Amino acid sequence: MVAVPSWMMPRMRYLFVGDSMTVGSAGDYTWRYRMWQHLCGLGERFSVVGPRVTLYDKALDDAVSVDYADPGFPQHARRHLAGWGEGWLHMAPLIADEVREHRPDVLLISLGLIDLGFYTNAEQTAANVERFIAQARSAGPRLRMVLLPVIANTRAELDPGFADECAELNERMAKAVVDHDSPASPLLMASRPQGWDIHLDTYDGTHPNESGEHKLAAAFADAMHQAWDLGVPYEAA
Repeated sequence: MVAVPSWMMPRMRYLFVGDSMTVGSAGDYTWRYRMWQHLCGLGERFSVVGPRVTLYDKALDDAVSVDYADPGFPQHARRHLAGWGEGWLHMAPLIADEVREHRPDVLLISLGLIDLGFYTNAEQTAANVERFIAQARSAGPRLRMVLLPVIANTRAELDPGFADECAELNERMAKAVVDHDSPASPLLMASRPQGWDIHLDTYDGTHPNESGEHKLAAAFADAMHQAWDLGVPYEAA
């Protein structure tokens, strides 16, 4: 069999979907950047797609910053569908239109903590997870999705009830993945980032610092490699 040159292979299209941990704030690299570096290292054709490119500006309380830690992060690779304060509740009504417009092959999704913190309980949030999956598939019947478990923040150390809600949502998300997985549109629950320590891998007990960014990217990359033989295991630069 003759090998197909990489330039002739279909271009895989990735869409990052998330909350404040994914959009990042002014001065961050973001785990999206770390994932983009990883994908570049594979030597395969890919695109990052999505309607947004900015970071959150805390001083202005708006996602208007372009101050990435690496100014060389290409504009086309900054694309995403993530928002400070946005969760499954907010993304479920948007996702069908965004999938239809940007035609991703894979959604890399990190949502849920903000839902539990401000908007919905575990049961209600899980219903929005299922709504999101259905809406995404309505626009992309062959779409793949990788879901990251909720990573409890420092609030969970002080509030056992909140910790229980985080654990319950992760159980419900895992069940939704099993119940709705299909060969045509695979669903995958990533593992909790290996070695995650909210005191060492975040700058405020929630949002990732540089080590946390690498661990978040690794969780997605390793899940896709292990489950779908897509890419290679993550290696931090």
